[in-house]
Amino acid sequence: MMNAPLTVGSMLEHAEKFFPKKQVISQTHDKLHYLNYKEIGQRTRRLMSVLDELGAQKGDRIGTLAWNHHRHLEIYFGAPGIGAVLHTINIRLSPEHIIHIINHAEDKILFIDEDVLPLIEKIKDHLKTVEAFVVMTDKNELPESGLNPLYSYEELLNTGDPSYPFIEAIDENEPAGLCYTSATTGKPKGILYSHRGIVLHSYALGLADSAGVSESDVAMPVVPQFHVNAWGMPFASTWFGTTQVMPGPRFTPKRIAEFIEKFGVTITAGVPTIWLGLLRELEQTEYDTSSLRAVLCGGSAAPLGIIKAFEEKHNIPFYHAYGATETTPLVTVSRLKSYQQDLSSEEKLEERARQGILVPGLQMKVMGSDGEAKWNDEEMGELLLRGPWIASEYYKDDRSESAFVDGWFHTGDVVTVDAEGTIKIVDRTNDLIKSGGEWISSVDIENAIMAHEAVFEASVVAIPDAEWQERPIACVVLNEGASKDKMKEELIEFLRPQFAKFWLPDDILFFDEIPKTSVGKFLKRQLREQVKEQYNLQD
Repeated sequence: MMNAPLTVGSMLEHAEKFFPKKQVISQTHDKLHYLNYKEIGQRTRRLMSVLDELGAQKGDRIGTLAWNHHRHLEIYFGAPGIGAVLHTINIRLSPEHIIHIINHAEDKILFIDEDVLPLIEKIKDHLKTVEAFVVMTDKNELPESGLNPLYSYEELLNTGDPSYPFIEAIDENEPAGLCYTSATTGKPKGILYSHRGIVLHSYALGLADSAGVSESDVAMPVVPQFHVNAWGMPFASTWFGTTQVMPGPRFTPKRIAEFIEKFGVTITAGVPTIWLGLLRELEQTEYDTSSLRAVLCGGSAAPLGIIKAFEEKHNIPFYHAYGATETTPLVTVSRLKSYQQDLSSEEKLEERARQGILVPGLQMKVMGSDGEAKWNDEEMGELLLRGPWIASEYYKDDRSESAFVDGWFHTGDVVTVDAEGTIKIVDRTNDLIKSGGEWISSVDIENAIMAHEAVFEASVVAIPDAEWQERPIACVVLNEGASKDKMKEELIEFLRPQFAKFWLPDDILFFDEIPKTSVGKFLKRQLREQVKEQYNLQD
């Protein structure tokens, strides 16, 4: 067979040639843009020639601090298109972590959305390797800024060459992208994605039994482009000629609902907190969401109540997916097998609430304390993964030694697996609750509580206990209008038939808001501290 390299640039070339009329609909700060793939291709080529003029070379890291829009999409292909590395930076991280990430990556050029400029101006004196700043804005004039040199994205593109070629002399195993974890513990960890890994991951997103992304879709990734490359959706959607809708900066549930209706979105993707917000919007205002064939949910376990509300109240197909920054990220998708269509509604719902089976191309094993766990849906163990889009190490980080062992990535997720290989995440290794020698899954209790109609969000953490070692405490945010009066007793009674007695939370605390990470996951480390303060507990 021919040894034809798999490269990110070839994906956009394919869209230019075969889908020149298909659209990218992009919301920026000031306006809604409509471009087609022919125009996106020309603008990306202009960008590549500009990067060349700015001194970017093969292997240089090109940083972005930007929302979901067409300019960010162009950098997705422009940076790897010259052999450089696309480095998407999570703008929701703390300034200290952003400084660390930019310096650790040794970014040479930063592309910055206009609303992020104040953040970068405050930290500019701490950035050791950045040689140029480019602001992405619809305005004709550059904003006043202390960044130097500061360029206008659009003015630079006006000087670029629309026929500039994508690099051909490149090994598919060379790096094309760089993302950092969201730092739930310690400093963020970097993962380098190869051209080959990104291309194969995009193939996986197009499989009928995964996301099934195709030319006929209208895709709107709500997950930010700075979070694991919007789960790879922009790469796959461009390659397949999919119409893309990019919701822009500081989007709201209202904008998401309006865009679904206005543009006939067929597939969208995001974390559970996004879909909780959309559910609330759909309850308050009527929208036509009949175009949706799939809502992809990942990042953390989706409560059964969310799945039920989307599918039964709003007739929107809802798919549970699982992955991580280290896995590019797609690992599993929960879909019913052909012979499971005859299950009862409740059985189908229970099955769909699991994380599903492994996407073809990957391998897994589940390691318990006594070796490999049996596939009996009872034995727990840590999920280990390997495959062509699974990282083999962290970027310049000693923590690789414990996470990547003997060719396997140790995910830190505790799972059970049934006889047919369907995964159910029980918890993170750090979040399992050990009570009286028995394990309690905080995830299972959280999902059960969130199935109650009065509950908006719930997170369960452990507190130390002299007799039992640890005991679960539930932290709950109620829906608007729900009364706290006697709600604690009602929730305990709601849980009682579902769990063994020792699983029931010792207490239920009510919060106005549960702290979250920069990507919308519950920040249990901070929540534990808040709970300990309420009980006057010391570490």
